[in-house]
Amino acid sequence: MFGNSKAFSGFAVDDVDAAKKFYGDTLGLGVDDGEMGNVAVQLPNGANILVYPKENHVPATFTILNFTVDNIDEAVDQLAAKGVQTLRYDGFPQDERGVMRGKKNNYGPDIAWFTDPAGNVLAVIEE
Repeated sequence: MFGNSKAFSGFAVDDVDAAKKFYGDTLGLGVDDGEMGNVAVQLPNGANILVYPKENHVPATFTILNFTVDNIDEAVDQLAAKGVQTLRYDGFPQDERGVMRGKKNNYGPDIAWFTDPAGNVLAVIEE
């Protein structure tokens, strides 16, 4: 039914200007002003995400966006250099940098989580 249609994902934030700066300046993604105060974020694979303002925004309690990287340590270092801190989760074997060393512990991929200014959870995952 939708095999030939275009699709995109979206999520809410409480401050579109902060989101635009974070996704554009901090993460280095393309951002464009959209209609009705929305922002279009261009992902590395060519897809777009609609970021829209929402009053009384409550961040998702799950990861809304994953970025695959060749080297997770370099990615975490680059995020830290931009002032982005990794999240810590109880029950996950995360090292001092906040990286869950899943490959080493047979627990999945190496992954690190962080948030955007609205508190939405994002992740970098080493391929």
